[in-house]
Amino acid sequence: MDFLWLVPALPLLGFVLLTLFQRLTRRIAAGIGVGSVGVSMLAAFWAAYQFIASPPAGGHFSQTLWSWMDVGGFSAGISLYLDSFSLVMIVVITFVAFFIHIYSTAYMAGDDGYARVFAYMHLFVSSMLILVLAGNLLLLFLGWEGVGLCSYLLIGFWYKDPANARAAIKAFVVTRVGDAAMLVGMLLLFVSLGTLDIQQLLKHAVSQWVPGSTLPVVAAALILGGAVGKSAQLPLQTWLPDAMAGPTPVSALIHAATMVTAGVYLIARMREIFQLAPAIQTVVVIVGLATLLLAGFSAITQRDIKRVIAYSTMSQIGYMFLALGLGAWAAGILHFVTHAFFKSLLFLAAGVVIVRMNHEQDLFKMGGLRKHVPVAFWTFLIGSLSMTAVPPLIAGFDSKDWILYWAWSSPNGGPLVWGLALFGAFLTGVYSFRLIVLAFGGSEREVPEHGHRIGAAFIVTLIVLVVPAALIGLVQTPDLLFGINLFAGFVGSVLPMPAGGAPPSVELELILASQAVGLLGILVGWLMARSQVKAYLAAPEKRPSLLHRYLFSGWGFDWLYDRLIVRPVLWFAHIDRDDVADWIPRGLAALSSLLHRLFSRTQNGRLRWYATALGAGAVIIVALVVFI
Repeated sequence: MDFLWLVPALPLLGFVLLTLFQRLTRRIAAGIGVGSVGVSMLAAFWAAYQFIASPPAGGHFSQTLWSWMDVGGFSAGISLYLDSFSLVMIVVITFVAFFIHIYSTAYMAGDDGYARVFAYMHLFVSSMLILVLAGNLLLLFLGWEGVGLCSYLLIGFWYKDPANARAAIKAFVVTRVGDAAMLVGMLLLFVSLGTLDIQQLLKHAVSQWVPGSTLPVVAAALILGGAVGKSAQLPLQTWLPDAMAGPTPVSALIHAATMVTAGVYLIARMREIFQLAPAIQTVVVIVGLATLLLAGFSAITQRDIKRVIAYSTMSQIGYMFLALGLGAWAAGILHFVTHAFFKSLLFLAAGVVIVRMNHEQDLFKMGGLRKHVPVAFWTFLIGSLSMTAVPPLIAGFDSKDWILYWAWSSPNGGPLVWGLALFGAFLTGVYSFRLIVLAFGGSEREVPEHGHRIGAAFIVTLIVLVVPAALIGLVQTPDLLFGINLFAGFVGSVLPMPAGGAPPSVELELILASQAVGLLGILVGWLMARSQVKAYLAAPEKRPSLLHRYLFSGWGFDWLYDRLIVRPVLWFAHIDRDDVADWIPRGLAALSSLLHRLFSRTQNGRLRWYATALGAGAVIIVALVVFI
């Protein structure tokens, strides 16, 4: 597996080529864009084959490419670490990213920034691959900051619209809050344990720290701060809905397998630190539950098709956090896998709808689209069934119901945790099928007679992604349904599951309850959409209720942060604009202006003065060389 470095390096090479040669034809830019990620995917699959066929000693493979820095006893290398966990991550990331790139060749065909969007997406994918393959926290942080930078570039891709630029800045600033916490946590770990090598650090933590003591609790809390920022969990979730300002393939890439799952990866990778801090693991449970419920309620009020899916992402990531907090590590990562496929499918199917609607995204102006874009309808339906976790042979059933099982059975769970998580599953059914009925059901409302053409790249991508979106969950099924244990067995050495569990009779009751609640959510979503359509047609301009507006705004967090943080900071910056810190740049500017005026006087147009100045300069230079 010495070729492992090619997995992140090939997308990075594509980024360099597309950045240096901006005048490439669209055909060549698309070839580089799709080709480099495609070869990276093949390298990841080949690594998976070799890892499974000839497992490395100790269950992991390490590769140090070169020494990055070696200063004052501290050393860090460009080192990659592949185990069953990171292998799952790179396979999913490259596979999903490859088909999103194929889709992008058609979606961005008429855009002036055709090569630029591929360049940014390549850097995004490369950064995420570096993040999950990093053998030390310093390299992980490089990938971490790389995905943050790329989110800014991609969300604000159409930067000429001020709203898009504001959304990009918002994502960058909000996630920086979490990144600052993570950086402090890294420094604490290094000072306390003497290394940033992830595996050595975790071993030292287990052997040196007492569970529940101050150091592991503070370290876990700081790491959690970084995770909630990147994964858009409470209280740093406000950037994600506005991230829909970017192109639809970008939204799919951010939500399905890259940035928003980085926090999930970080918590799972630092599992031992969190196990040493049970209080913070409980906080992870609370954060996950609160976020999945908040996002679910907000999703059922949205009119923008992409914002509904954005809030659903926030909610599904909440389930992953819930699983990690419960100690059901493999269940949380399985939900990442299933989510990557059904969420990319949903976003890309929504992109087909948006293209057919001539880039209109308001659900209340759609209706009847199942006749116009049947491939989008059927793939969206399957993706929504997968996310809603019904019926049993849909991927989300196996991952979400696994989480719900441990919400009941885990020592950190119980009936209350299970009940709240189950209610989140009900909300999933409501917002998923409300969207389907509004967009695809009923009669046409404002559907253009002739929308943009739906190309082969769209159709092929949706058809390919619908297969894993429906069936990938079959790698892990309950004992009552086939009892397949492939996923837990594969990642078990890295991500073990808790011991014990509920008896089979209770497990059956939990499954039936989950299915009943999911079906009830579908019914309520259908009824809600029909009533909302009738109300819209009767009074299109009617102002929604106060509760509706409150949920629509994401529970008012933007309003709250604006008044508690943004406005006070801007006010202080305004009154403090003439402090001593401003004297230095202003002084430099004044000095530059003075020198400009002085030297501009030498430009008088007289050649004799120029010749004399050149001669004098030459004499001075020779004198300096000779005498000094």
